[in-house]
Amino acid sequence: MLAASPAPAQSLAARLDSRLDAPLFKHGLWGVAVVDSNGKLLYGRNADRLFIPASNTKIVVSAVAAALFPPKWSVKTSLYANGPVVDGVLQGDLVLYGRGDPTISRRCYAVDSTAAAACDTDPFGRLRMLVDSLRVRGIRVIAGDLVGDGSYFEPATVHPTWEGFDLNWWYAAPVSGLAFNDNSVDIVWGPGPAENAPATIRLQPAFAEITLENRTRTVAPEGVTDLADRVYREPGTLRLWAEGTVALGRSERTDYFALPDPNWFAARALREVLAENSIAVRGATRSTTDSVKYLAARSMPPLAEVDSRPVRDWVFAVLNTSQNLFAELLLKQLGRQFGKAGSWEEGLAVEHRFLIDSMGVDSTQFRLSDGSGLSSQNLVSPVALAKILQFIRRHPHHEAFSAGLPRSGAAGSLRTRFLGTPFEGRVLAKTGTTSLASTLSGFLELPKGRWVTFSVQSNHYTASDAVMKAGIDSVVVELARALSGKR
Repeated sequence: MLAASPAPAQSLAARLDSRLDAPLFKHGLWGVAVVDSNGKLLYGRNADRLFIPASNTKIVVSAVAAALFPPKWSVKTSLYANGPVVDGVLQGDLVLYGRGDPTISRRCYAVDSTAAAACDTDPFGRLRMLVDSLRVRGIRVIAGDLVGDGSYFEPATVHPTWEGFDLNWWYAAPVSGLAFNDNSVDIVWGPGPAENAPATIRLQPAFAEITLENRTRTVAPEGVTDLADRVYREPGTLRLWAEGTVALGRSERTDYFALPDPNWFAARALREVLAENSIAVRGATRSTTDSVKYLAARSMPPLAEVDSRPVRDWVFAVLNTSQNLFAELLLKQLGRQFGKAGSWEEGLAVEHRFLIDSMGVDSTQFRLSDGSGLSSQNLVSPVALAKILQFIRRHPHHEAFSAGLPRSGAAGSLRTRFLGTPFEGRVLAKTGTTSLASTLSGFLELPKGRWVTFSVQSNHYTASDAVMKAGIDSVVVELARALSGKR
């Protein structure tokens, strides 16, 4: 793109300033960077200042991972025997060993969900493949325990800066070497048959060890529905309870409740599939994060193995639907593969080095705490995000990143934004929203094949999140109009 002449540049600044200085927005903090395809800053407001980026943090882990991993790279989940197999009986424990595969779940990995192999509809699918291999081997009994081994990553599964309430929900699910169904149980709920009846609630998957006490009530159609986010767990147990009311006529809804031990949860799911295939387990279902305990078993050939989906699909879920667990597993994977350990600390160290040494980002313009942006301790400047985006757009692996980046009006987190504007379908960007932070960073496609990179971040505002999103969208639309020569 040719450098903008002084007059259009002043026009752009005046038009964006008028949006950002509107009475509703002017008391908040705004950070904006608009960069042309040659890396020239076309507009900046606090462009090099630090902001809480919310889920724009996912741009960092996705871009670094897309650059470092081959797009088809994958990991294996394995079954190991802690004892000999004699006449169809495993004389010891059966160990389910994970290597950080987030895709043992139900999800689509492409904007076109009708494309071949775009979606996984059965969260048990890969576990069924493992059990099929056991059946072929003639194994019919596990004499010992069934163990979920998550020791491929560090023992810590919950980030120390995440808020306590968040830990109940899918977006703060624990992060370990094993993951099943996003490490969460689905809670499907709706109104009961009549007023004052309990709401209908069911768990998926429904394991006997996970119980839910229904303390809810159905109210009149004009009544309040407030069951969402009112599910709780007794500390140290798998006993849940639900409170609140649901109005008659309300459509059924699904929420996703995080469980405290992902390694046990995955092993328990495997036990279900073993039972379906008439393979008995005489022992208990257990978990471990001790990397030494089953080291000898892992030194032998596995009884069965299954591959994850390729890492480009992990990146798609991180960007397109803003899946937090995928982002955190991707970060720990960076630490495991390119650092010293599968930990938050090592993953962040890998990111830090790559941002400075390969992307040329100023080390004073970012401070990262996790991969998803759930932590309020993440700080990134708008110009740093723009530099990261420009780097990955030019990288040979850029398709692994750009395929997941939401496009306005298409499937993903931008599906309802910019609709009805001349720029519908021409904004490719990652959204971000958390307490007192709303962000949008990505690319704007302009006529004649031109494009610009932008990052718009707002912190510490008094308006609602919906109003701030609309304000950010108006800034991007004004930017597009100015650069397209429209009033």
